[in-house]
Amino acid sequence: MASASPTPDGQEERQGSTPPASGQPEQSKTTLKEKPSVPSTCVGCRSKHLKCDGLVPCTRCVSNEFESALDLRERCLEAFFFHFYPAHPFVLPRSRFMALRKEKPLQHVEAAMRYIGSFYVAQAPTPTLGLEAERAVCNMIYPKDGFKVQAMLILAIGLDGYTYQEKALQFLVEAQDIALELGMNRREFAMLNGNGLNVLEESWRRTWWELFVVDGMIAGVHQKSSFRLNEIAAEVGLPCEEEQYVNGNIPPPSYIRDFDDDLFSGGDTTYSSYSYRIAGIRNMGKVLALSHIMHYDENAISRVDAHLVNWRLHLPESKKKFISGDGRLDEMIFQAHMISAATTILLHREHSQLDSSVAKDVTSCAPHKEIVPGDSYNIHAAKTIQAAQDISNLITLPVALTKHTHFFTCVVSLASIVHLSCWSVLMALIDDSDLKQQLRLSTGALKSLWQVWPSAGRALTQVKGVAREIYAAKKQAAEVGYWTNFTEEEAMRSMIADQAIMEDLQLL
Repeated sequence: MASASPTPDGQEERQGSTPPASGQPEQSKTTLKEKPSVPSTCVGCRSKHLKCDGLVPCTRCVSNEFESALDLRERCLEAFFFHFYPAHPFVLPRSRFMALRKEKPLQHVEAAMRYIGSFYVAQAPTPTLGLEAERAVCNMIYPKDGFKVQAMLILAIGLDGYTYQEKALQFLVEAQDIALELGMNRREFAMLNGNGLNVLEESWRRTWWELFVVDGMIAGVHQKSSFRLNEIAAEVGLPCEEEQYVNGNIPPPSYIRDFDDDLFSGGDTTYSSYSYRIAGIRNMGKVLALSHIMHYDENAISRVDAHLVNWRLHLPESKKKFISGDGRLDEMIFQAHMISAATTILLHREHSQLDSSVAKDVTSCAPHKEIVPGDSYNIHAAKTIQAAQDISNLITLPVALTKHTHFFTCVVSLASIVHLSCWSVLMALIDDSDLKQQLRLSTGALKSLWQVWPSAGRALTQVKGVAREIYAAKKQAAEVGYWTNFTEEEAMRSMIADQAIMEDLQLL
């Protein structure tokens, strides 16, 4: 954001100078009044030894606070491609987009890009850019075409990460409406609207699938919407690998039918990482569909669980690695595993008998859902806990957490609820060091994501608050001698260990 205009040097001294003493000769006063005023050099020009006209601000500085503003907006655009684009790669790759923007009015897409890019630029006026983006994507001068769908989808993702969930959902639904009106879910759309360019055809295919993925993620982690696009028949080709997309070496697409047939026929075809991400979201759709069943159906749960297990079992070896040989993150396969773990928790937690009431205040991503606690440790609990541990393992990958999609915030929060539920029921002297380390990973991840996404800050505050309450309850139980099977010394020693971890997490 541009800084305030500099004040000319010495102006305060001239305005606030002491008037001449009463005994001073009149001639002296006249001389002072008639002395010509010389414009002073502003701080900016003086520091650079530049000529200055003395205006407030000077002409040179006005021209420079303008160039800086332009530079900042371009920096936000570059930040979009460098930081955000790998997590949601559906618009044209950078070089292709920069070329197209010179030929076609894409200001609404650029405005949405700048808004999200501003999250990564410290000096950027994010709220202002957000309002600009909203006005641009709603401007009627831009036709209802694929680029408008892209602009609305980008804006929806940004608003969701900024904690504006309801507004984000409105833009997402409008983007879906336009996409369906255009027929983006049909096989021929990409070819008919690709201008003979393979890369643009691929971008249209990716736009549909990104709508699908984001729709599923928002429905799954927020629990406030239905997975609308899961009910829509789609004949769109599957995306290629990211390197192929960026380089423009795009092969003929495969299709969902090929993917499903290959899985059941025992084929050994390896599909793109993006395709396995789509498969993960399709499994989430199966889990969300179970929520419409009014009564408990173990067979239905088992059938959906089989899809989740098969997803993992049939994943090619090359897709079980998140980091390539040259140290680059495969964000698409990272998200595929992230989605699979989150889906497993959504499927099994409700039947796990893990009391979630202790974490009822962790509502930053989804409202609290009551779970009836029980005495037995069942298979649902085991799978829920394992999935939460899998999410913790994703945090440990040697890559900046801010490189991930902001939806990772909600997945980490989901795992935190499981960790907190487990920790709340463990008594003193039970080795819970692994569990505490997982809580440490969760809070550390949310803190890192908070550097970019405000939604992570809200989640972190809530997780910390619950952890404090659990610690306070355990401490009180120890002080009143609730743990009768342990000596006072043993109980207090356990609480000292808990206090140490709480201080380490900066929770006390």
